[in-house]
Amino acid sequence: MSLEVGLKPNKMSRLLIHVEGQTEETFINEVLAPHLHQYGFSTVSARLLGNSRCRFRRGGVGHWQSARTDILNHLKEDTGSISTIMVDYYALPNSWPMKPESIHLPFPAEKANLIQDEIHADICAEMGNNFLPSRFIPYIMMYEFEGLLFSSPDAFARGIAHSELSADFHRIKANFETPEHINDSPQTAPSKRIINLVKNYDKPHMGVLAILEIGLTEIRTECPLFNYWLTQLENHRC
Repeated sequence: MSLEVGLKPNKMSRLLIHVEGQTEETFINEVLAPHLHQYGFSTVSARLLGNSRCRFRRGGVGHWQSARTDILNHLKEDTGSISTIMVDYYALPNSWPMKPESIHLPFPAEKANLIQDEIHADICAEMGNNFLPSRFIPYIMMYEFEGLLFSSPDAFARGIAHSELSADFHRIKANFETPEHINDSPQTAPSKRIINLVKNYDKPHMGVLAILEIGLTEIRTECPLFNYWLTQLENHRC
């Protein structure tokens, strides 16, 4: 594999994770960054996709062309870094490569892989022949960040100070093969199921408290797509 001009093997220690909202941003900074520092990254930081000052609300993934520009600008400006994205499939616009085609696929992994492969190919093609493909690691989260919370219903309930909801969370989880299968619908997406039970659910605050209570080990055990992405980041050597 050819190296980009000016790069040395195994020296990419900066990681930028493009995210769509405040919850994911906090999750990266408070949970993933300390973990990934153990794997050789000197800096791990989150950046909201798009210009948050131009939004009516902070966060929310936009059109692919806007996200694409952010990713390309970062890779070109910081040639000693690795870039990744962490965005929900549930609210992903149809402008993202292969999103409309993915809707008809039966399994979450098929949906995610189809989009991830196309995004990766697009970024690599634009960066040119000397670009290291391993510098960009896309991750489409199935179906939402909240899906990860069902990895441990008991810890989830404790983390948001609603232990009485543990049985309800268990019942939801029991209907699906993995938390990453909890489905793609305005009525039944993971966040909608939680809001039906927790009327005052505050995603940025409660979501991260729940993740901290659950822990990465349990999430990785229950969520194979998330685990695969994190494993790629841990094995980041180019």
